[in-house]
Amino acid sequence: MLVRCFVSLLLLAASGLAGGLLAGWPGALAGVVLMAAAGLIWESLRLLRLQAWLRELQMAHREEEPQARLLLSPPVGGILGEISDRVWRLLRTHLRAQQESQSRLQEMLAAIQASPNGVVLLDAEGRIEWCNQTAAHHLGLDASRDVRQHVAHLIRDPAFNAYVAAGIFASDIVISGRQSTPARPVRLSLQIHPYGIGQRLLLSRDVTLIEQAEVMRRDFVANVSHEMRTPLTVLSGFVETLQTLDLPPSDVRRYLGLMAVQSQRMQTLVNDLLTLSRLEGSPPPSMVDWVDASAVLAQCEVDARAISSYMGNVEHAIEMVQDAALQLCGVSVELQSAFSNLVSNAVRYTPAPGRVVVTLRQLADGSAEFAVQDSGPGIAPEHLPRLTERFYRVDRSRSRDSGGTGLGLAIVKHVTQRHGGVLSIDSELGHGSRFAIVFPAARVRRVIEPSSLKAA
Repeated sequence: MLVRCFVSLLLLAASGLAGGLLAGWPGALAGVVLMAAAGLIWESLRLLRLQAWLRELQMAHREEEPQARLLLSPPVGGILGEISDRVWRLLRTHLRAQQESQSRLQEMLAAIQASPNGVVLLDAEGRIEWCNQTAAHHLGLDASRDVRQHVAHLIRDPAFNAYVAAGIFASDIVISGRQSTPARPVRLSLQIHPYGIGQRLLLSRDVTLIEQAEVMRRDFVANVSHEMRTPLTVLSGFVETLQTLDLPPSDVRRYLGLMAVQSQRMQTLVNDLLTLSRLEGSPPPSMVDWVDASAVLAQCEVDARAISSYMGNVEHAIEMVQDAALQLCGVSVELQSAFSNLVSNAVRYTPAPGRVVVTLRQLADGSAEFAVQDSGPGIAPEHLPRLTERFYRVDRSRSRDSGGTGLGLAIVKHVTQRHGGVLSIDSELGHGSRFAIVFPAARVRRVIEPSSLKAA
């Protein structure tokens, strides 16, 4: 800076000296004035260049262009150049910090957008400032149209409006979702969290499955308690009778037999519950263990005939049909349980002398179908979708008489799903029922008999 000042003074002195040599002191004055005017014009041009450069920077910032304009140094030097250079460096630092903040903000918003929970930002008056797509779906909001709208005007639920008006946000409230119907209810949990200076954060969460699971848990406990209460009442009554009365041996034997039946009923219920628990908590069946289907069917026939003979003097007509020797890939105990449950149910719910036909055949696509057809009374159409629910019964009194626990078809459904199969139920009142499990071709293979190998 001192050098430029010294040079400027030398130029003015030289101009005055040259003017004085040519025209005396008026020439010297004219020379100094002309040199000063030339310097002023030169600095004015430099200021105009600096102004144009700053205007380009401003336009680039408004249009949110990349900082390409900031990559070039200011187009002037000298004192103005030093000042503009400092401004230029401050602008670069500010722009970079702004871009980093914008990038972090976008990352945060993207993370909130990906959240499974709805997020709505509210100002101190309860107006919407921003919401993610999950909240828009839950609450029926429009992320752009509903900005600056009061949230209570958009969520027209009396419980939510009372929640907002009370201003006590220690806990959440549960309301029905906008897509809720009697057939498919949707339940949303809403809670407001104050933050910042008067601002609020509204979180929404779909709790439909949680509430359904809670209802299922309560129903499960109630059903188990109900199923256990009846045999326990019978047992306690017989025990009290045996303890207080002096009965003849024949009555004692009869009472003990009835007690054994009730204890067996409770044991069957506990075993079925343990089976369901094991099925839900164990890993899927492997693809290396193969089960002989003929042996499974043979055991099913033994169990079915035992149940038939226990039910009365007249036994059922039980027919086992197998078109080929097959092996199924899976867990032997689980397959035996599923098959036996279907066959046993057919025998229990078919009045004797009824007919039960059990078939195992390989289909054209390589899959295998295990089916049980009975000649029983059939099932009304409205009951078919719920037959595989735990403890669901078409006729409770009839189920107790037959000794069922209400868990057999639930076990069949779980075993079928674990083995990649499909369970189908066809029934018509007065024409019997047909239960079928179709196993995928990957879990089915034919067994080549030794005689076939010798013939080949």
